[in-house]
Amino acid sequence: MKILHVLDHSLPLHSGYTFRTEAILREQLQRGWQPLMLTTPKQGAQDVLEQEVDGLRFHRTPSTGGESLLAQMRLTYRRLIDLCRILHPDLIHAHSPVLNVLPALAVRRKLGIPVVYEMRASWEDAAVDHGTTAEGSLRYRASRLGETIALRLADQVTTICEGLRQDILMRGVASDKVTVIPNAVDTAAFSFDPQPDAERLDELGLRGCTVLGFLGSFYHYEGLHLLIEALGRLRTTHPELRLLLVGGGFQEEALKRQAQELGLGQSVIFTGRVPHTEVEKLYALTHLLVYPRLPVRLTELVTPLKPLEAMAQGRLVLASDVGGHRELIRDGQTGALFRAGDVDSLCQTIERMLATREHWAKIREQGRRFVESERTWTLSVARYERVYEAARALQSWQGA
Repeated sequence: MKILHVLDHSLPLHSGYTFRTEAILREQLQRGWQPLMLTTPKQGAQDVLEQEVDGLRFHRTPSTGGESLLAQMRLTYRRLIDLCRILHPDLIHAHSPVLNVLPALAVRRKLGIPVVYEMRASWEDAAVDHGTTAEGSLRYRASRLGETIALRLADQVTTICEGLRQDILMRGVASDKVTVIPNAVDTAAFSFDPQPDAERLDELGLRGCTVLGFLGSFYHYEGLHLLIEALGRLRTTHPELRLLLVGGGFQEEALKRQAQELGLGQSVIFTGRVPHTEVEKLYALTHLLVYPRLPVRLTELVTPLKPLEAMAQGRLVLASDVGGHRELIRDGQTGALFRAGDVDSLCQTIERMLATREHWAKIREQGRRFVESERTWTLSVARYERVYEAARALQSWQGA
């Protein structure tokens, strides 16, 4: 089966989006399918038609990098038409954002190729949380309308969690048309409870410390300012506490200023962005991974990937009780939940975990078992088979 994936961006760029995509593609190859990949102008300015990265071949859409959104969609449509006439895919699998599925639906009208739309996040909510538009504005309503139309027109829809599935159903999409393909991890890539690298501990000044950690992008909705505030409150009774922040993003400078203003310059360690190959080593330096996401629409609906990676490696996970976290973490069994947006609750949860170290081993083991039994890429990608069969039953290749 040939599946033509339409992607916002891909390797060699690094993001949660590209890591999920890479995992899906490699697992589909393992299943004997033939994934074909096209990136849109969002990949960046370039004039190449194909590029091989880490053994995966991507078709590119030539772009100057300065096109309007409408122009980007036109370029994507033309490139899709050309590729479909050459490659003859059995279906098109368009991934978020909605700008990718609209050209795919236009190709379906012309060539009769079925379209599966994978909604990883709603376009209007991502715009709000990245500060490019306001909820309730004309732009927001137009974005939501475009998303809803695409969801209704696609032959089949997949999404990454139950929260987004419920949002899709509320838009009038039939329930038998929507399938959850959850985020997952390759457990073989994460050894259970590895020993920290002594040189890295010394390099970062963490030897003999109890390390709170966060790995990811520094968006406001991640609530990292609450984590720094919590460290400031706890350090008087727990002077051994340190906070390791791995990654970067819009809030990085503000977080650094906050740490300095609270006198935490030596207690908060910013590593900057690191290669994905270094992630496991940095997880191993931490004792408690903390994800203090704020209660906004995006975090209530969308499940993150990083807590799964942490549980796969046997790290203890503390997370706010937003909807996306509640789908992943069973409070007291595979991790701990605290009230979202509440620094007092965060401090109390950290205190409770530090006071009950005798339970850590059991929680770590239960977290790993949860990932192995419910959240591997082999299990997740297997769900596409029914989706693809249902989409192909509705359409037929007509050629051009």
